[in-house]
Amino acid sequence: MSQVRVFEPMSPSLLSPPRAKATSCGSLLQELQDLWDEIGETDAERDRMILQLEQECLNVYRKKVDNARKNKADLHQALASGKAEISHLMSALGECESIGQLENKRGTLKEQVAMIKPLLDALRNKKEERIKELMLLQSQITLLSTEMAGNVHPTRPTQVDEHDLSVKKLSELSSQLEMLQKEKDIRLRKVNEYVASIHELTNVMSLDLSKTISEIHPGFNDGRKSISRSISNDTLTRLEATVNALKQEKKERLQKLQGHGSALVELWNIIDMPSDERSKFEHITRLISVSPDAVFGQGRLGPAVIDEAREEVERLNLLKASKMKELVLKKQDELEEIYREVHMDIESEAERQILMDLIDSGTVDLSDLLAGMDGRIVKAKEQAISRKDILEKVEKWKFASEEESWLDEYERDQSRYSAGRGVHKNMKRAEKARILVNKLPVLVETLMSKIKAWEKEKGIPFEYDKVKLLDTLEEYIRFRMQKDEEKKRSREQKKLQEQLMAEKETMFGAKPSPLRQFPVKKPLGQSSNVNVVTGTPASRRISTSRHGGASSGKGRKELGGKAANAAIPLNFVSLPKDNYSNQSP
Repeated sequence: MSQVRVFEPMSPSLLSPPRAKATSCGSLLQELQDLWDEIGETDAERDRMILQLEQECLNVYRKKVDNARKNKADLHQALASGKAEISHLMSALGECESIGQLENKRGTLKEQVAMIKPLLDALRNKKEERIKELMLLQSQITLLSTEMAGNVHPTRPTQVDEHDLSVKKLSELSSQLEMLQKEKDIRLRKVNEYVASIHELTNVMSLDLSKTISEIHPGFNDGRKSISRSISNDTLTRLEATVNALKQEKKERLQKLQGHGSALVELWNIIDMPSDERSKFEHITRLISVSPDAVFGQGRLGPAVIDEAREEVERLNLLKASKMKELVLKKQDELEEIYREVHMDIESEAERQILMDLIDSGTVDLSDLLAGMDGRIVKAKEQAISRKDILEKVEKWKFASEEESWLDEYERDQSRYSAGRGVHKNMKRAEKARILVNKLPVLVETLMSKIKAWEKEKGIPFEYDKVKLLDTLEEYIRFRMQKDEEKKRSREQKKLQEQLMAEKETMFGAKPSPLRQFPVKKPLGQSSNVNVVTGTPASRRISTSRHGGASSGKGRKELGGKAANAAIPLNFVSLPKDNYSNQSP
């Protein structure tokens, strides 16, 4: 019988049972051997059963080792996963802490896993909070973008990128949202301004505000709260286009109303409309010279106001047509008055007859006829202005000639120094008259120069009451020279007579002559021989008449043939011919 083998554990280092258990295992083995002895088991059977028992023990130990190894691997995986997740979260959140500090911590695997768990939980919570913040910002950005895009159904906000949960990303979205909010505020202000402008324009032109604004966006009719839901580019474009269109229509209406207003004023002036009738349309005429931006108020440019002005213009045009003959004659009177004031020639009776024949014939448009009369009046005023300077000097010449005539008469009066009323005034007037008379040559020469320049510029002679003024002045100069010669001869003859008288008195002695008589002088201003054209006290006008059909040629003939008593004064102060010709204008 073979020797019984004592069972020993294969790996004491792995088994390492407690002392009590080892003792128990040994006693059990001894008990098993005793039982085998009693039973009479063979050695082979005993070896087989012990080998089986040993194999089962190894399996149990191997299973425990495998479980321990798996637990260790799981702990390593959990630790690595935790560290990787921490690294990922820190990267996504943009944390500056380094994962390397976790590597320096010592301890068992369970201790290391327990150490990273609080940090991991904190990072996970922070990630959730950051995602919520970013989602809120993205939702608001999407909502604003949708409003500005004008989408009726807002799109869902995009998902948050969990790979970028940093503070920088949060700041970027906040800045983007702030910019969009500012843009929204700007657009809201624009929308409010456009809507206010539309309200004002429709109010001025009496248009339907509700219909106008509904065509831009249906939501605008729900009140101002709807404006915040419609700030898209399309809405702003429509609002701007509507405002521009309304402004253009306002400008056109104002121009039309201004045209009616100007026509009213013109017709009022033509038909002499009373002021109380004009006051009824002051709300129209006040707009003649204003700009479109200055027109405010309910219905100021409404269709009713424009129709009212148009109807009044039509009514006044009919009234003007019935009074056209009177208006034409009034224009002719105005034209004749302009010519008369500047001493220009016009065949008034013939022109009036022509105008009446044209009106009665009905072959001419009365408006065109009035326009032609207005043109003639404008031209006559221009001619009057061009003659003004010369006419002023003619008046000065006429006045100086009158004073010269008076001075001649005054100096012929032998009793001018006798005591009496007005002697002092006459002496002062004579002193002033001599100053004027001394300026006459220069005045005449200047006047002739201006007349020649005027005639050269206009290409026509300068006439004064149908007589060429230049011819009159030349006649005046010739007569003045003749008068000076006569005065000179008269002085020489008088001097010769005085010399003869002195010689007789020397030879025979001075004797009073009872036959010597002194002429009786008439009072100053009552001479019957003074009939001058240009400056006597009895007449202050040039000799030729404006009416009566006398031609300029006949006037010149009368001036030449009757220079002594009809055209040129007979009593000018004598001036030497040389002195006169040497005067500068």
